[in-house]
Amino acid sequence: MTLTRCGLLVDRAETLARLYAHHRDWTVVEEKWIDERVDQRSTRGSSKGIYRALSSRFKTAGSELPSIVQLPSVLDQCETVRDKAQVLYFYLLEDDSLVQYTIHRYVDRLPESGVAGLDFEQETIERLLNEFHYGDGSEFGYAESTTRRWGEGIRSVMREIGVLDSQQTQQGQIPNLGSTPLLVASGYSWETHGDDWLSQPTGWLYLFQPDQYWDSLAERLSDDSNWEASGIHGELRLQPIDDTYSWADPWEGEI
Repeated sequence: MTLTRCGLLVDRAETLARLYAHHRDWTVVEEKWIDERVDQRSTRGSSKGIYRALSSRFKTAGSELPSIVQLPSVLDQCETVRDKAQVLYFYLLEDDSLVQYTIHRYVDRLPESGVAGLDFEQETIERLLNEFHYGDGSEFGYAESTTRRWGEGIRSVMREIGVLDSQQTQQGQIPNLGSTPLLVASGYSWETHGDDWLSQPTGWLYLFQPDQYWDSLAERLSDDSNWEASGIHGELRLQPIDDTYSWADPWEGEI
């Protein structure tokens, strides 16, 4: 339930990624984060809470996403804060099964309902949460106040990635994808599904790109020097030319 504590926290997540890329040791990073109040929180307790939430996302990430030592280089290539948020969003999804479940439910609504399915009113969110079951069979059973805060958290994430355009808006829109988030979303899809990823581009779907957008996204990707396009029996295939995230060097900057 980390969304009751924080959303994506783009600036702090970027700082934490740089700290890890510099020190390559989570124990050292945690000490510096808390003792030096790197995140500028007023108490050790709040610093610890933010650290645990963000570091968990980075520690959970596998080969489907850029490594944490590459992540600062990825973020440096982002053109806007929204681009950075769209990249960091994938680390949240990989770490939080409740967020991933909820996003899956919204993605499932896209083909039938289109943009109208991106309804993030509290009532809609709670209805989806009440259908959630954990792996052991237990149901979602948090207090009403916690559930309300969770809804506020998921809406804050949707604002950061461009699905909701203001604090008051609860009806979503299809977000624009920057060049770097497109590379990460495509790499995530490739790493998840391999050669057949274009038939089910999970990374694009997680960023709420319906199938009528896929041709233009594929065209943009094929124009990128890090990807190559080929055709087999008239079917477009796209794959990284080198390692999926070789376009992002391990970061070696100073803190």
